[in-house]
Amino acid sequence: MPNPVPSPSFRPVLAVGAWLKNTACLLDMAGAHGSVLHGDLRDAQACCALEASVRDLAARSSQPIAAIAHDLHPDFYSTRLALALAGEWQVSAIGVQHHHAHIGAVMAEHGLNEPVIGLALDGVGLGTDGTAWGGELLWVAPGGWKRLGHLWPLGLPGGDAAARMPWRMLASVLHALGRSTEIEPRLSAAVGAGPARMIQRLLETGLNCPATTSVGRWFDAAAAALGLHLLEQTEAEAAIALEQQAARWLDAGQAADAVMTRHESVLKTDTSVLDIRPLLCALLDWPEAADKVGAAAAWFHLALAYALADWAAHAARQAGCRVICLGGGCFMNAILTREVTRRLQSHGLRVCRPQTNSCGDAGLALGQAWVVAQQLHIPGFSLAGEIASVEPLTSLLPSESPSCA
Repeated sequence: MPNPVPSPSFRPVLAVGAWLKNTACLLDMAGAHGSVLHGDLRDAQACCALEASVRDLAARSSQPIAAIAHDLHPDFYSTRLALALAGEWQVSAIGVQHHHAHIGAVMAEHGLNEPVIGLALDGVGLGTDGTAWGGELLWVAPGGWKRLGHLWPLGLPGGDAAARMPWRMLASVLHALGRSTEIEPRLSAAVGAGPARMIQRLLETGLNCPATTSVGRWFDAAAAALGLHLLEQTEAEAAIALEQQAARWLDAGQAADAVMTRHESVLKTDTSVLDIRPLLCALLDWPEAADKVGAAAAWFHLALAYALADWAAHAARQAGCRVICLGGGCFMNAILTREVTRRLQSHGLRVCRPQTNSCGDAGLALGQAWVVAQQLHIPGFSLAGEIASVEPLTSLLPSESPSCA
């Protein structure tokens, strides 16, 4: 855990972290104090460990806790715990949007007090509009934030199950490209005609197809388009396989500019919605060749990285910012991180990303605590934190609330 600048209010803030890869954090005048990794909160033992850690951190604080920071999702165990402890301790529980917290964690680690442009890229986080975010362009300052843009939204056919079935995200992309009639012919051999036909119908009717702007789901679709892991056995398996194919191709001596000139694609990066559908269209229609998968995977990584960087650079010029912060689990992808960073630096921008703190959800608690600590320092700021009124994503929850008795 990094040791960022102390809370400007010197009033300790506890944060209860994310749903996945959960950790807790205490931010006080001495810096940040993190808990051990508890794991995913679908597990009862992880939930019990989180409560124990939060109580232990509070006991270690030299001053009374001023507030408890939590995710916006009202049905996460961490949110329910924050509300319960806030009532017990007679303090405020304040919700922090997931991607705002990702960028806040970077700002905390680097001691940034100026407004920045944030690229927050991950699998999912509840947005302020009640939808699933994950490809976000943000303006963030110590005292506030604004969503400037997002990736083109895709439907999640069948809801959260689509995150574990990359072939469904490929079907979603085909639908978004106006090529729904290709879903059954392309996917029947791999998943069966019945399931392919069912997903096609869901997409065409919009039934049980909530929208997401997640970069992670675009990676799933790209992997599936190249025949990599249409079904996942482990988290991010498809995206990791896509990165490995790209890395092997580039490590074999292929130059980055060679793959970019082989198959150019120009995306509009001066808009609030970054439409990357053309990248998937190119993958679907990539000509057959001995090195097809590696070359196409490398091109996808580079084309996406350049588009994201140019998009953020345009926003920085518009906002008068000189610093770009990169946060979210997708930046565990080394190629994406390297190329986005290089491209942003070519625009003359300073790039900050996590160094000692995790870029993924394991580092989210620091960002939650930092955001709330900044808010406490603002004159006139109200501590009356409200939880967003949204439809609960019940499929993300344990079958029953765990007991920590």
